[in-house]
Amino acid sequence: MIQGKTNSGFQFEIDENQLKNYEFVELVAEVDENELLMPKLLKMLLGDQVKALKDHIRDESGIVPIEKMVTEIKDIFENAQVKNS
Repeated sequence: MIQGKTNSGFQFEIDENQLKNYEFVELVAEVDENELLMPKLLKMLLGDQVKALKDHIRDESGIVPIEKMVTEIKDIFENAQVKNS
């Protein structure tokens, strides 16, 4: 298991095997062309932790801001352990 924390303080765990999954790699490549696949990518990467991530960045009006989600995703992918897997 890869454990990490985003700059905003969200703690996550990623199954290392998921990063070695060819279907995951395909999805990462497809997200560049179709950002609407991002929720599927997140679910594959974080599983049940996606709800906790959304709750972590949810604002006072109950909205999950897209720009905050993008920042969190970048932080997760820039995590040294994730990059080296």
